[in-house]
Amino acid sequence: MTAAPKKQTFDHVTDEALAELRAEIGTEIKGPPGYITEATRDGIRHFAMGIGDENPLWLDEDYATKSRFGGLTAPPFILLAMNKTAWGARGLRGIHSMFSGSYFEWMRPIKLGDRITSKTILKDIEVKKSQFAGRAIKQTREATFRDAAGEVVAIARPYSFRIERDTASAKGKYDHLELGKYTPESYARIVADYDKEVRRGDKPRYWEDVTIGDALPHVVKGPLTVTDIIVFLMGFGGQWLRAHGDAARWYTRHPKGAMVNHFGAFEPPEIVHWDDAFARRVGVPAAYDYGPQRLAWLGHLMTNWIGDHGFLRSMDAEVRRFNLVGDTTWCHGKVVAKWQESGRNLVKCEIWAEDQRGDITARGIATVELPSKTA
Repeated sequence: MTAAPKKQTFDHVTDEALAELRAEIGTEIKGPPGYITEATRDGIRHFAMGIGDENPLWLDEDYATKSRFGGLTAPPFILLAMNKTAWGARGLRGIHSMFSGSYFEWMRPIKLGDRITSKTILKDIEVKKSQFAGRAIKQTREATFRDAAGEVVAIARPYSFRIERDTASAKGKYDHLELGKYTPESYARIVADYDKEVRRGDKPRYWEDVTIGDALPHVVKGPLTVTDIIVFLMGFGGQWLRAHGDAARWYTRHPKGAMVNHFGAFEPPEIVHWDDAFARRVGVPAAYDYGPQRLAWLGHLMTNWIGDHGFLRSMDAEVRRFNLVGDTTWCHGKVVAKWQESGRNLVKCEIWAEDQRGDITARGIATVELPSKTA
C-alpha cells in the first residue's frame, strides 16, 4: 500500500496569474519536441500496443504492404506521441491540469517514415464554475502537425481544465465512486468480450451499405491496471516524465510543477495516474487514466469499423469523468448521419465510452470517409 505523500499546500488561482496567461493568447507554446518525431516501425508498434489496438495495418508489414497504402500506417492518434505541449495545459504554475477533450482532424493517413513536426498555440482562456473544484480555468490550445514537406497532416484543438488541488480534494465530489471489483466469472466475461472484437479489415465497408441507426461493434478496455497505463506511456511518452539529473534540473527551474512524495523527493504532476494517494490530493478517489488514452480507444473503435478502405476524417470528443484504475470501459458507437460532399462519401457516428457502472465517461462525434460502389 502506498504511503501518504508528504503534506504539501498547493497554490490557488490568482487574478494576476490569469492576466499573465491571457496575455499569451495567440502565441506559440514552447516546449520539447514530441516523444517521437518520426513514424518508425517501433514507434508505431509501441503506440498501437499501448492503446491495445492490434490492427495489422499498424503491426504486420506483409499485410500492410498488400493494402491500398502499400506499407505500414500508424493509428490516427499517434499524434498524441508527436507533441509534448498540446495535451497538458501550461502557464498556471502549481494549478493542476486535467485533460478534458479535443477536436482532431486528419488530412491524410500517417505512414511509415513520416517525419512530423508540430506547433502549438494558446487559443483561449475561460473561467468556469465547477462542482468539482469551485472555479476552474478552461485552456484551449491548437496544434498543427506538418510533414517534412511542410504540408499539414492534421490539426488538433485540445482543452484542459485547471483546478485548485486543495479545493478539489476538500470537496470530494467523486468520493462516492466504488472501485472496480471482479469475480473470476465477471473477469472471464470481459476476456470473452475481447475475443468478440470485430475488425472490418480488407473487406470494404461501402457508403451505400451504411444505414442511419447502425450500431458499431464495441471495443472493450480493462479492467484498467497501472500496468496498462505504463504500457500506454511506452507509446505516448507522457508530458513531464523525466529522470535523474534531467528531472532534478527541471524541478529546480519549475518548483511549482513538483509534487512531494512521502520521503521528500519530487514527483511529476502525472503521478496521479499511478499513485492513489496523490490522486486523492486532487479530488479523485484513486489513480486514473490519461484522458487522451480514452480518446485513442474511441479511435480504435472507429478504425475497426471503417476497415482498411475507410479514413477517419475527424473526431470531437470530451472526457466527462475519471476512468479509475480497476474500471472497465466499453467503447460504443452508432451511425447518426450520412451524406456526399465534394466527391466524398461521409458518415457521422455518435461515440461514447461506458464503464462497468453504466456511467458514460467520454462521448463525442466522429466523421469518416468510406468508399462508394459507384466511384
